[in-house]
Amino acid sequence: MANDKHRPVLVVGAGPVGLVAALACKHYGLNATILEAEHEGRQRPGSRAIYIHKATLEFLEQICPGLGLKMAEYGVVWPMKRTFFHGKEVYRKEYELYKFDNKTLPPFTSLPQDVFERIAFEACQEAGVEIFWSTPVKEVKTSETGVEVHIENGDVWTCEYLVAADGSRSTVRKTVGIEMEGTRSRNAFIVVDVAEDEIDPLPLERVFHYYHPNVDERHVLLVPFKGGWRIDLQLYEDDDLEEFGTEEGVRKWLPKVMPAKYADRITWVSTYQFLQVVAKTYTDEHARIVLTGEAAHLFAPFGARGLNSGVPDANAAVKAFKEALEAPDREKAKEIVRHYADQRLQAGRWNRDAAGIALNHVLGKSEEWQKFAKWLDDAPYGPKTGPVEIVGTKY
Repeated sequence: MANDKHRPVLVVGAGPVGLVAALACKHYGLNATILEAEHEGRQRPGSRAIYIHKATLEFLEQICPGLGLKMAEYGVVWPMKRTFFHGKEVYRKEYELYKFDNKTLPPFTSLPQDVFERIAFEACQEAGVEIFWSTPVKEVKTSETGVEVHIENGDVWTCEYLVAADGSRSTVRKTVGIEMEGTRSRNAFIVVDVAEDEIDPLPLERVFHYYHPNVDERHVLLVPFKGGWRIDLQLYEDDDLEEFGTEEGVRKWLPKVMPAKYADRITWVSTYQFLQVVAKTYTDEHARIVLTGEAAHLFAPFGARGLNSGVPDANAAVKAFKEALEAPDREKAKEIVRHYADQRLQAGRWNRDAAGIALNHVLGKSEEWQKFAKWLDDAPYGPKTGPVEIVGTKY
């Protein structure tokens, strides 16, 4: 009798990167099976990874034709961005208005992560991806002969190769003994989603305030998405999270940075202390797994390098496994997996450093910044370039 819990490739985690990895499996002609700890129909609210770069939309379009365009259809491309310094506008830029035509990808799209996940999940359903819900992984063991995935209920799955897309607390990463390295920001950030007033909406523009005078010189970022807004408030190191980070606390400061009506339209509140960490290696000693997304790296959000690097992580992992399964011998297979894993590790380190540069700019206090309006506007995004020369992708 065939082992019904064996697959050539398994994906652990049905978040955005895991869903993309499964679609990549389909693209490369492999089976596509996901093991997910949470139950089917789970609710994962919040904008979280909201900014999707064109390079990511292009990746999605390549592995699942129409998916990048679908993301663009449900996202928002703001036609203007403005930057303020101590309440004074120091920079603005207007863009040509993007109109969705089901043919052309925009330069970016502002799309809440829960919407990204819903669209990717629907694509997985259409592609015939298997998802086993309520299947929390307890331990992963790798060897020269393959991978054992031990589930908390006692079941054991096996595979030749495994994509680890199980997030920042990755059980896969921990149980195969891969450590993270990097730093943590001492400043906390409050992130708030509010629903738009469809009758009397705000202008569609991204607004960044350095030293907002109405909130005691704290930095504030306002980003629109379809049907709402995301607001990021940077706290001082000695700020009380309860004072600012509860819904009651948000109701007190939010009317100081946008019209008071939005205090009654709060849909999600979260608090972050940003990590700047990358796994020491993206694969295990037997080259049987590849870490992807937040299982592999955690960045400050400035520059939007988290999900935008998770997508090429997933693609690289699956492409590596496709080639490894076709390799003439085991040594060549290991060489292939290590090559792709090392490329993504280099990209992860580059993106961590780039996001760190942006974070340091945002946390900086130099009055000299007033002389550099455009630089101020660019600072939260970090370097415009990417590790293309190293790994062949922008992120």
